[in-house]
Amino acid sequence: MSILSYLHVVLTTRLAEVRRDGERGDSPVPTAVIIFGLVFVATIVTGLALSKANDWMTNIPTHVNPK
Repeated sequence: MSILSYLHVVLTTRLAEVRRDGERGDSPVPTAVIIFGLVFVATIVTGLALSKANDWMTNIPTHVNPK
């Protein structure tokens, strides 16, 4: 059996299984909305952390060599 014949049989069998299965889970829209919300929150948290870090770095006094 050649590899192409094998792949054809595997693909055909898998597609038949997918068509038979009635329960396929949620639609991709709620998943996309959840991912967008997580990315939005992560962006805000990262921005706040960057802002706090920059403020902290600017408040560090400069080093002066003792004489």
